[in-house]
Amino acid sequence: MPIARLAQGGRWRVEAMRALSEPCLLWFTRGQGRITVGGTTRGYGAHNAIFIPAGVMHGFDMSPQTHGSAIFFGADCNLPLPQGALHLRIRDAASQVELNALLEAAQRENESDRPAADRAVHHHLGLLSVWLERQAASGANDLPAPDAARKLVARYATLLEREFRSGHGVADYAAQLGVTPTHLTRSCRSSCGRAASDLLQDRRLYEARRLLSETRAPVKEISEVLGYTSAAYFTRAFHARTGKTPSQFRKAP
Repeated sequence: MPIARLAQGGRWRVEAMRALSEPCLLWFTRGQGRITVGGTTRGYGAHNAIFIPAGVMHGFDMSPQTHGSAIFFGADCNLPLPQGALHLRIRDAASQVELNALLEAAQRENESDRPAADRAVHHHLGLLSVWLERQAASGANDLPAPDAARKLVARYATLLEREFRSGHGVADYAAQLGVTPTHLTRSCRSSCGRAASDLLQDRRLYEARRLLSETRAPVKEISEVLGYTSAAYFTRAFHARTGKTPSQFRKAP
């Protein structure tokens, strides 16, 4: 699907940190910005292909100039996909053409009512997995080698995704990771330019906005689900980040 469609309902749907239950590939053909994947922030531009495994927290800048495609492999995908994230800068024109052709063929089959279209899509995604493997082997992956700080932040991001509803604070997560809150925050700033508390709030409030947009659950219930000590505290935190109360956000067009 077009990348712009991911932001329908608000840019927060792509800019806030969150994880998906299925692997995905983002192929940017125009625009530029910054993307954070697994606690590491990098710049992206045209002809960047970014593979994000299932369960890996990520978020990226979105503007009207951002164009490209988002490909989802499915939660039960059994293709031999990369185990870790990839940030591929595709400078070779032939590789760009090859990827565009694969995506267009998969999209045609996905929108088709022809017999065996699902199987055809699966085979096209299989060819896409081969393309990813070859590009990674060619040295196109621009993600830096994980140093101690990046490894720690990646572990923190994984822990956040699993426990962000618990009501735990940064000190609790730091204790689970065996470091001090100061060290965790310093590592987060080094790896992605944000404080550990920012990543935590971002993940919780992404879920809050999703629940407010997609369900009719009362604000008090949402605050409890997300581990806030009271609906009033949740409302203050939500307003500080979005400029609206939860009720105002829900009523907005």
